[in-house]
Amino acid sequence: MGDACELSDVFIPKLAVSSLPEISNGTLALLQFTPQPLIGWQMSETVKSSPSPTSSVGQPAVCDSYKGWLYKWTNYLKGYQRRWFVLSNGLLSYYRTQAEMAHTCRGTIPMATAHIEVGDACHLVLTSGGRNYHLKASSDAESQRWVSAMQQAKTNATNMMHQSDDSGDEGPGPQPDRALTQGALKTLASKLDDLSTCNELIGKHGAALQRSLSELEDLRSPSDGTDKLKTVNERATLFRITSNAMINVCRDFLDIAELHSRRWQRALQYEREQRHHLEETIEQLAKQHNSLERAWREVPSTHPDGGERTQEGDASDENEDTEFFDAMEDSPAFITVTASGHTQHRRSGSNQSIVSGGLPGNDWSHDDNDSGSNNVQLRRVRRSRIPDKPNYSLNLWSIMKNCIGKELSKIPMPVNFNEPLSMLQRLTEDLEYSDLLDRAARCESSLEQMCLVAAFSVSSYSTTVHRTAKPFNPLLGETYELDRLDDFGYRSICEQVSHHPPAAAHHVTSLRGWTLWQEITIDSKFRGKYISIMPLGCIHLQFHSSGNHYVWGKVTSTVHNIIVGKLWIDQSGDIEIVNHRTKDTCHLKFVPYSYFSRDIPRKVTGVVTDSEGTAHYILSGTWDDKMESAKIVESSRGCSGSEGKQKTVYQTLQPKVLWKKYPLPDNAENMHFFSSLALTLNEPEEGVAPTDSRLRPDQRLMEAGLWDEANAHKQRLEERQRLERKKREAQATQAFEEGQDIEGFQPLWFQRRTDDSTGESSYVYRGGYWEAKDRQDWSQCPEIF
Repeated sequence: MGDACELSDVFIPKLAVSSLPEISNGTLALLQFTPQPLIGWQMSETVKSSPSPTSSVGQPAVCDSYKGWLYKWTNYLKGYQRRWFVLSNGLLSYYRTQAEMAHTCRGTIPMATAHIEVGDACHLVLTSGGRNYHLKASSDAESQRWVSAMQQAKTNATNMMHQSDDSGDEGPGPQPDRALTQGALKTLASKLDDLSTCNELIGKHGAALQRSLSELEDLRSPSDGTDKLKTVNERATLFRITSNAMINVCRDFLDIAELHSRRWQRALQYEREQRHHLEETIEQLAKQHNSLERAWREVPSTHPDGGERTQEGDASDENEDTEFFDAMEDSPAFITVTASGHTQHRRSGSNQSIVSGGLPGNDWSHDDNDSGSNNVQLRRVRRSRIPDKPNYSLNLWSIMKNCIGKELSKIPMPVNFNEPLSMLQRLTEDLEYSDLLDRAARCESSLEQMCLVAAFSVSSYSTTVHRTAKPFNPLLGETYELDRLDDFGYRSICEQVSHHPPAAAHHVTSLRGWTLWQEITIDSKFRGKYISIMPLGCIHLQFHSSGNHYVWGKVTSTVHNIIVGKLWIDQSGDIEIVNHRTKDTCHLKFVPYSYFSRDIPRKVTGVVTDSEGTAHYILSGTWDDKMESAKIVESSRGCSGSEGKQKTVYQTLQPKVLWKKYPLPDNAENMHFFSSLALTLNEPEEGVAPTDSRLRPDQRLMEAGLWDEANAHKQRLEERQRLERKKREAQATQAFEEGQDIEGFQPLWFQRRTDDSTGESSYVYRGGYWEAKDRQDWSQCPEIF
């Protein structure tokens, strides 16, 4: 052996065993043991796929790392192209050549969320993020090795993700070799046993020596002292020997502990340096990605010769790897063609000629609300502006970089990244286009009604396009009411029914023929470069006259550019709306935004079908602007798409606008991009419950621009909530020990029930809030602010 043994990239000098005090054979064996790398093995660079590695003890290692050549499908012009693939740390990356590994990665696939499909003739299909990657190996054996490595990588990555979710902390750093760790622990345990034995012997011999000394002092005749003195000397010798042994064992234990302390300190320092290097690398990659995005946006949409920009990538092989994303997979499984000669006009209630699209004469058009339109009454004048947002700069990445994989609601953040609204108020803001439901309530056709309900479900996302700030997390038991009977005909009540996970219950009653209720649980995770917000739960809507009961969910919201660049938000996923009375359905698809797609951004498509699966309406538009519907007059089978699946061609009448977004108020960019309704949500109002979000002090101070004071109050409220939670947990533990029932927190205005239509359990309004408000009796409300 040399003078030093390599511990990954950290070198630890070997100790001179002869310089140590006399210690046991077990300790000597430990000190002579050569430390093994903490990080583990590294695969050798070979042109062919590398073989499975072995561990330090010669046994095959269970590993998810692999590298080698595969053929990747690029496009129809170039077909399959040879690429160098590297599978490591749960990520499958590919390069044009091995030399590119040092500077250019052509793409990365996270194995935790990837679907692996094995075809014939050495063919593999990986599906990740809505994209398909078609790969081919050179032989069946090579294909099998790749499949095994990918499946192992997927299993390991999934397990690590679950461990991160359960703990709420970052994953553990590199671990030392198991044999080294167990050997050190056994040696330390042996030394502890020796210390315990020496301690017992010292106590035993010390007590015997003390007794002999006492007997020697009590002697009356000096002639009897010879034997006693001899006994004292013998016992003193035993005590000295035992004490020396104790000193030696203590020295051994201390030396071993210091040895491993230095080893762990070096390993910890190495991990600190690696983490710092990784943070710098991530930030640099994010800046490069942001520069590429800006460069792409600055490229003109047409070539200088006037031709339209295409994605074939025939200019260079690099374009092939950066632009081909199986774009057709995100397109709908149908094609719409406007039929000629079917367009007709009719006069609307506002005496304007609008395109009807051949719809029956039912009143589901953009008529003004007729309820109360002829009654002149004084209505409350609501505010139209709030104080301008202060220009305080704070790097979000500096706070979030230590929270990758964590639940967003568990990350303490200053109000600098908030907007002056709570999550309950954001939930209520979905009612901005409640007139869509008023119009739907007047529809006689359930299919036409479904179109308007679908437009309403899309309209709730229109306010999010510029709203990248985070709403305040409501405190447990916090409420929010919105009484707009005088102008919009509805009133709404929300309550925070759970804190971890955060869940809110919402109930809306309208005088114009409908009732809406929902329980939404927010599951949010920070994934490094973006934040995923996944609302869980169902929205229920029932129309009073027909009894039609609609149920749907929400899509995933993603906030991008957390590290560098301007924050922007996207909505993606599917919504399935079901009428449980008629069994009509509407499938909406929110297409993920892509810089490389020729589609319009923020696109939404949908199909309305009856109980037999027959399509009647096509919906199209964008979630930040408008939605249209077109009645289907004929359908036929069309050509095959990129996946080989035959698409349906629908002939439709001229599309009809269902919903159009309201323009933002003046100076909205300085008022958190609030809509007209959002500006009124936090307006002070008399008579509300003491738990209402309007009375929350940190939120009120933030709206006024006093962010330092708001942060101080926010910390106070969060600490108070933590103490209340610990108090409830202690009460629950005591009740369990005493054999009593554990009731837990019970919401004041909502109770859990099972829905008759869906069979699912959720919190629904139990009643009593508006009656308590009329009486101004808030004695049941907890003090949370």
